[in-house]
Amino acid sequence: MLKDSKIFVAGSNGMVGSAIVRNLVKNGFKNIITRSSKELDLRNQQAVLSFFEIEKPEYVFLAAAKVGGIHANNTYPAAFIYDNMMIQNNVIHAAHLTHVTKLLFLGSSCIYPKFAPQPIKEEYLLTGALEPTNEAYAIAKISGLKMCEFYKKQYGCNFISAMPTNLYGINDNFNLQNSHVLPALLRKFIEAKQNNQHEVVVWGSGTPMREFLFVDDLAEACVFLMQSYNETETVNVGTGEDVTIKELAETIKDIVGFEGELVFDSSKPDGTPRKLLDVSKINHLGWKHKTSLKEGIEKTLQWVEEQHFEMFR
Repeated sequence: MLKDSKIFVAGSNGMVGSAIVRNLVKNGFKNIITRSSKELDLRNQQAVLSFFEIEKPEYVFLAAAKVGGIHANNTYPAAFIYDNMMIQNNVIHAAHLTHVTKLLFLGSSCIYPKFAPQPIKEEYLLTGALEPTNEAYAIAKISGLKMCEFYKKQYGCNFISAMPTNLYGINDNFNLQNSHVLPALLRKFIEAKQNNQHEVVVWGSGTPMREFLFVDDLAEACVFLMQSYNETETVNVGTGEDVTIKELAETIKDIVGFEGELVFDSSKPDGTPRKLLDVSKINHLGWKHKTSLKEGIEKTLQWVEEQHFEMFR
């Protein structure tokens, strides 16, 4: 990508897309195209094709997706598979038809089997059953990365894919009904402190292990891969380090300054017991994460406070 290359960031209002835009701007890219979902419904095939034919982007970051935590994935599986399949099918196919120079598709670590050996290598894809609670989302994302692979095979398109681990950070979703574990816990602890509560209830047993990547680190990795990686195989993006949900809760509790008790509700689902990505491939390519979990949570808390907790309303 040159500094004046025409770059379309799909999903630019979301946490990942907005982080990619921030990184591109910071690095001097001047010709960035964005559209909100109200301006361009990526589920609408004709609208997407018209957009690509008129704008003719050279590079595409496909960060648009319908996302959510265990509760949302389990409750709305039809919406998760339909919306995500439509978005990625339309964007990837339009990119092919309009001769986009390069496209990066973003998946998710939930594409891997529920009981995959740890840490999870890229080649473990499709070697076992998925986690049932987010199967619809995972199948959609597997289809997206396979679509990139097959379009490269049949048409020679330079379409690549990256699989990030659990993300958090600026512009995260803090809705307790459909958010991921880290922003949900951050909100719970902030509100518990504000309301002088005596305890915070954490879903599950606290024993599952999760890896967390600050979204600005992911954005840096995406731009790095767009500039330097052209192979068919997907690339894991993460820290290579994980913590238990209990350790995560204790870290957030300390950062927020909540002094009450932690209570674990074992009647709620734990999800996959462990999900740690093997990131040796991207590390060997020359990228490594920069932000520690503590530092990333502190930056997220600072942003939440700067927004005057608007995202809680």
